[in-house]
Amino acid sequence: MRVLIFHGYLLGGTGSNVYNARLAEALVGLGHEVHLLSQDRHPQDHAFVDAVGDWDEGHLRVRETHRVHRAFAGSAPAGRCIVYRPNIGGLLPVYVADRYEGIEARTFAECTDQEIGAYIDANVGAVRELVGRVRPEVALANHLVMGPVILARGLGRAAPYAVKVHGSALEYTVKPQPERFLPFAREGLAGARAVLVGSRHTALSLWDALGDPQLEKRTRLGPPGVDVARFTPRNPAEAAKGVRALAERLREISARPPGSGEAGAVAEASAAVEEPASAFTRDPGAAADALERLDPAEDALVAFVGKLIVSKGVDLMIAAWPLVLERVPTARLVVVGFGAYRRGLEQLCAALASGDVGQARELALAGRALETQSAEPRPLRHLLAFLNSLDADELGRYLAAAGALEDRVVFTGRLEHEELPELLPACEALIVPSTFPEAFGMVAAEAAACGVLPISAAHSGLAEVSEALAGALPPAVAEWLSFPVDDGAVRALAARLVSWLTADGALRSRARAGLVETVRERWSWDSVAEGVIAAASGELDRLDGA
Repeated sequence: MRVLIFHGYLLGGTGSNVYNARLAEALVGLGHEVHLLSQDRHPQDHAFVDAVGDWDEGHLRVRETHRVHRAFAGSAPAGRCIVYRPNIGGLLPVYVADRYEGIEARTFAECTDQEIGAYIDANVGAVRELVGRVRPEVALANHLVMGPVILARGLGRAAPYAVKVHGSALEYTVKPQPERFLPFAREGLAGARAVLVGSRHTALSLWDALGDPQLEKRTRLGPPGVDVARFTPRNPAEAAKGVRALAERLREISARPPGSGEAGAVAEASAAVEEPASAFTRDPGAAADALERLDPAEDALVAFVGKLIVSKGVDLMIAAWPLVLERVPTARLVVVGFGAYRRGLEQLCAALASGDVGQARELALAGRALETQSAEPRPLRHLLAFLNSLDADELGRYLAAAGALEDRVVFTGRLEHEELPELLPACEALIVPSTFPEAFGMVAAEAAACGVLPISAAHSGLAEVSEALAGALPPAVAEWLSFPVDDGAVRALAARLVSWLTADGALRSRARAGLVETVRERWSWDSVAEGVIAAASGELDRLDGA
C-alpha cells in the first residue's frame, strides 16, 4: 500500500520525531511504500530511507540513498521509503522555541498570519505534487496544526487520511490561542476518517478544546510503540559492555575530521557561533566523556531522557538527588537530552553542590525566565516549596549529600534514539518528572521493555502508562511507579526511587519480568503501523476507543 505521511519536522530528537521515524520503518518492514514529508536535512542517515527528495532547485529532485543496513540483512523488505523536504523558505513554525539547522524556528504564537499562511501554502503545494506523482492510497497527518489542514487541502479527495495528535500542538499552540488556531484544527480534522491519540487524557483535552460532539466518535487510541527487538533486558556484564561500546562509538565519531559526518557538522557550527545553529546538534566527544564516567558495576544508574525544558520537571529531579544520595551514595543520575534549560539545571547543580541555597532559591524564583531569556521571572513553585521546607537539621544533611552532585549527576547531551538501547539496560530506574501534560510516556515504556523501573509523574498519558504497567507488578512496586506533582513532589520522587534502589533482590527481579512482559504484550511498532493503516482507511472497529 502507498502511504503518504506529513510530519513537517525532524526524524529524531523528540517524541513526535521518533514516532514518525519508527512508524515509517515499521511500515517499510511490513512491505508498504512510504512517502514521508519532513524538514529533516539528513534523512539519508536513517537505515529505512531509500531515497530523499527536495524542491531546493525550484522543482522536485529525488536521489537514491542505496540503503544498506544490518537490520535488513538477508531479508530485504518489499517496502520502500522516500523522505521529501518541502521548500518552506526561511521560517519553520514550531510549538516550543528551539534552534534548527539551516532555518529559523519560531513559535506559532510569534508568527504572523501571513507567515503561517505562506508555510501552509508551501506544504500544500508539495503534497499536491506528490499526490499526482505517487497516488497515495491512505495518508496520515501529524499534530493538530498544521499537518491536518495541509493534508485536507493538499489531498482533496485523492486519498482518505487519519490524524495523529501528539499533544504539543494542542497544549502549546491551539489551547493558548484558540481564536487563531482552532479554525485550522477544525478544518484539518473535519475530513479525517479517524483521530489517533496517545492516551485518554489527550482525548479529553482534545474534545474539550474542539467543542465538537461528533469528534469523539472518530477518536481512537493510537499510542507510540516500542521496538521490543532493540529495547531488551541485558545481564549486568552485557549491559556494561553496551555502555562502553556506545562511548567508544561516539569517541570514534568525534575523531573524524571536520566536514566528514556528524563530528564535522559540530565543529563547523561551533567555529561559526558560540552556540550550535541547531539545538539538535550534539557534541559526540562530550557525550563519550560523560558515558565514560559511568561504571554500571559500581553505580546505581538512574536515567532521565527528554528535552531539557522547564515543563519536563527536571529541576525536581535535580533537587531530589541529594535526598537519594543520603540513602544510596552509589546512585548516579544520567541526564540525556538537550534544550534551552540545560544551563539553568547546571547552575542549580552547582549552587546546591557549593551549599549556596540562596542561589538555588534565586534560580527557582527565576524559573522559566532562564529558559526563555525573559526579564520576567516565572518561579518554579514546587522547587521553591521544597527548598523553603528544609529546616536547619535537615538542611545540613541535605547540603552534605549535595556536595557530591557535580560528580553524581552526568549530562550526556542528546543521544540518538537508536543509541538508547545501549544505555537503558544498564540503568536501575528511569525518571519521567514532567509537570506539563504528556500524550504518552514512550520513554517510560521503552525503559520498562529493558526491565528498568519507570517512575513517572502521576498525570496525563504518563499515568495511563503507569497504570498499564502496575497490573503486572507486586503491589509494593506498583506504588513506586508514579508520584504526585505538587509541593511535595521532590520528597515523593526521592522516596520512591530510594525504595526501589534498596528493595529486596527477589522483589526487583519479579518486577523486572513483569515490566518486560507487559510491554511486549501491549505495545509494538508493527501493531502501531497496522493501526495507522486501519485509522486512515476508516476501519474504526479495529481500534480501541479513547
